[in-house]
Amino acid sequence: MSSDLAENMLSRRGVSVSSIADIVFRLQQRYHPKLTMDQCEESVRAVLGKREVQYTLFTGIALDELAEKKLLPQPLQSIMEQDEPLYGVDETMALGVTSIYGMIGLTSFGYLDKEKIGIIDTLNEQKDGIHVFLDDLVAGIAAAASSRIAHRNPDAAHYAADSEGKA
Repeated sequence: MSSDLAENMLSRRGVSVSSIADIVFRLQQRYHPKLTMDQCEESVRAVLGKREVQYTLFTGIALDELAEKKLLPQPLQSIMEQDEPLYGVDETMALGVTSIYGMIGLTSFGYLDKEKIGIIDTLNEQKDGIHVFLDDLVAGIAAAASSRIAHRNPDAAHYAADSEGKA
């Protein structure tokens, strides 16, 4: 399976790779001054290339679309229509995506979930559709892609133990 299907599903819901990459850039640019948007887009595509991310994305988008068509059983339909703050399943699914590249992804997701940067805010505020899962999944993808860049930063400090085993 390729990331093309995931990109197409995102696009159909109004989300582009570049809109996610913009969030990644905003998260990492201060720590990685030579970072480019191309690197951010490549990192987003790398995250979208992971099958478990694709499956999570497909599931979340399907639930959002079923809610828009009023095809979910109650009380789930009402919970989705209200974007119930205590629901939390959407964040739980997104956390699975963030964990791919470690703890940095988790902290970045928490920040994005509160600050609603870029396309995340757009999705969260759209009243003509239901994006209960998608806004959090986009935050999870951006957080994972950002964490991936942080782990690959060539300017990161490197530490070596001394010869007696002391750090």
